[in-house]
Amino acid sequence: MARGLADIGAEGVLLAGAGRAILLQIANPRVGHGVAEHSDFAERPMDRLRATMTYVYAVIYGSKEQLNAVRRAVNRAHAPVRRGPDATSAGYSAFDAESQLWVVATLYDTAVTVYEKVHGPLDDETADGIYRDYALIGTALQLPPQMWPRDRSAFAEYWAAQVDALRPDAKALKVAKELLYPAGGPRLLRLAMPLARFLTAGLLPEHVREAFGFEWSPGQARRFERTMKGLGRVYPRLPQRIRHWPRDYYLKQLAVDAGATHA
Repeated sequence: MARGLADIGAEGVLLAGAGRAILLQIANPRVGHGVAEHSDFAERPMDRLRATMTYVYAVIYGSKEQLNAVRRAVNRAHAPVRRGPDATSAGYSAFDAESQLWVVATLYDTAVTVYEKVHGPLDDETADGIYRDYALIGTALQLPPQMWPRDRSAFAEYWAAQVDALRPDAKALKVAKELLYPAGGPRLLRLAMPLARFLTAGLLPEHVREAFGFEWSPGQARRFERTMKGLGRVYPRLPQRIRHWPRDYYLKQLAVDAGATHA
């Protein structure tokens, strides 16, 4: 039986690709300049992660009321993220459809990349279903449905062209450094950062990895492949309540927040 995004979206292992998705996003100046000038997520990465994952989980699994609530929250956060073109910037807007398309594309490609490294290749029917479902992440905001590439083949062309053009500038490099080498924040988060940097580097396209200044030797590449194979052996055997804990946690927090709002 064919599966879709709802069948894989709850897998907590997908969060291993969070750093990859963020760095790909900010390497595009349409997104990166807005993040650099309007976001404090490098100082509060867990808040950014919570906001992103709560939105994604609400789109996939939430009620209509929950989706409307997170959509309003995202739009409020996006409202001030805009700047007209000038001598130093081509300008940006968080409501720009091209920018939203790129963000959703990075989330989709990263999720599939991580899932297949851990669980193995998706069959074509399942992969097509997941691809179609992912459009909802963007169209729930301002992305026109027709902008989502019509099928996986069209997406592959779009993705290759976009990634090939990525050249992270000084603003993107600064945000990446602040994110990957945090000076503060929870101690547990800082202890986890060497692993997060390693996974991020291994998952990035080669020229993007180099542009962000990651050192990557053949030995590191072999260690990365061993790590992913090890995850592939261990992770699928974990109880579902552990594998789906992030989804359940964020949706529970959303329900709590909604209850507090209406109290």
